[in-house]
Amino acid sequence: MKIDVIISADDIRNEKVLDKSVVVIDMLRATSVIVTAVNNGCKGVIPVIKIEEALNIANKDKGNCILGGERKALKIEGFDFSNSPIEYTSELVKGKTLVMTTSNGTRAIRGSVGARNILIGALINAKAVAQKLLSLNNDISIVNAGTYGQFSIDDFICTGYIIDCILRQKQQIDLTDIAKTAHYIYSENKDLKFIENASHFKRIKELNLEEDLKYCCSKDIIDIVPEYKNGIIK
Repeated sequence: MKIDVIISADDIRNEKVLDKSVVVIDMLRATSVIVTAVNNGCKGVIPVIKIEEALNIANKDKGNCILGGERKALKIEGFDFSNSPIEYTSELVKGKTLVMTTSNGTRAIRGSVGARNILIGALINAKAVAQKLLSLNNDISIVNAGTYGQFSIDDFICTGYIIDCILRQKQQIDLTDIAKTAHYIYSENKDLKFIENASHFKRIKELNLEEDLKYCCSKDIIDIVPEYKNGIIK
């Protein structure tokens, strides 16, 4: 089993994901939203790239669809929800299909098509993701959504934690140099304080969304692993 890391949605290449088991990470906040919504009974999540596409899909099934997402970390006009995971309570999402578009996360998910599996990961379900990857027993690419095409500290440390969880269960893993680096960075920052240096962390803090940050930086509070198949995450 080999583990590689892709550092942003803009750096996804077909040969890097083809037939691999991919984990997409956008812990601040898209994949944290998806994991939370599915855990709270959301019927499925449809990730799209453009706002117009999301509106068109939702308008075709208004009674059963809800709209969520962000641009520049802010709620999109006309949408039901922003990109805050704590908004996605069971009372509001149970039995609904979430149509979602974000600046980074949904692009990373859609860009990973061609993989054998596309799993949705974050700190909140990292240990469950590691267990799922071990059970799949396939080469792994961990895709960091990043921030506007750039490397992001938060996704990288989350990657390192998932790798750490895997290595605790199975030592004979072939890590690429970047995967080794992610694991090292996490190993030196297990308290996760270093995430506070991430530019996107600072952006969310500027918006007074401290509760989102606290939630998204919580380890292993959910034990499900949503998977993207045939255009929908369940």
